[in-house]
Amino acid sequence: MQVTSVLESLFRWAHVVAGILWIGLLYFFNWVNSAFAPTMDGDTKKKVVPELLPRALFWFRWGAAWTWFTGVLLLALVFYHGGILFESPNSWGPAAYAMIAVTFLAVFLYDALMKTLGKSNMMAAVVVGLILVAAAIWLMGNWAGFSYRGYVIHIGAMFGSMMAFNVWYRIWPAQQKIIRAIKNGESPDPALVGLAGMRSKHNTYMSIPLVWMMVNSHTTWAASRWWYLVGAIVIGWWIGSMLFRKAPKVPGF
Repeated sequence: MQVTSVLESLFRWAHVVAGILWIGLLYFFNWVNSAFAPTMDGDTKKKVVPELLPRALFWFRWGAAWTWFTGVLLLALVFYHGGILFESPNSWGPAAYAMIAVTFLAVFLYDALMKTLGKSNMMAAVVVGLILVAAAIWLMGNWAGFSYRGYVIHIGAMFGSMMAFNVWYRIWPAQQKIIRAIKNGESPDPALVGLAGMRSKHNTYMSIPLVWMMVNSHTTWAASRWWYLVGAIVIGWWIGSMLFRKAPKVPGF
């Protein structure tokens, strides 16, 4: 029994369990709680929110952390150590290192884009973001020599890093202040409510194409067609928009 095979199984198991915990709560917040919360009066919110949300956000943020951490371990074990990152063996070089750096540093470009262009024109920011992602996919495949599975999983790691960043550095800090305000009978800062809600919405949109990227070994029919991945991202975002439109229409009793 190879040690790497055992570790891969354990890391993958932990990754999937943590991912279910994280994304399940993400969908609860965006497609269930977002429609339910406005139905509560002030006194009900003052009782329910400080009791419910801190508990839910505990599992939410730690699910995000463990999903990201085990994902990075799997990336290193399966793709770097396992030697399936490149089309040709032994292709490590400046281009490969540069695109790996882009994978994990793109989160700061995303955050800056949302703080600037996203404030005035979110649709324009999304289009710019999609163009930059498409450029990264092309560079990974055609400049750095990544295999199909290699660039798919790295775009997945990019999305996952953005999502985990949003959870820990944008959503959770804002929610702490929002919850305390509601508990004290005060109106939360609308800017914080807007920030937490928007970044959570971004995570929901990114999560659907991210699942495609996680199962990349089952989508190799799309190899050599880098634009298929761009199409999967667009389709995933469209599916997300349909579900966001459906969510407020689901009635209670």
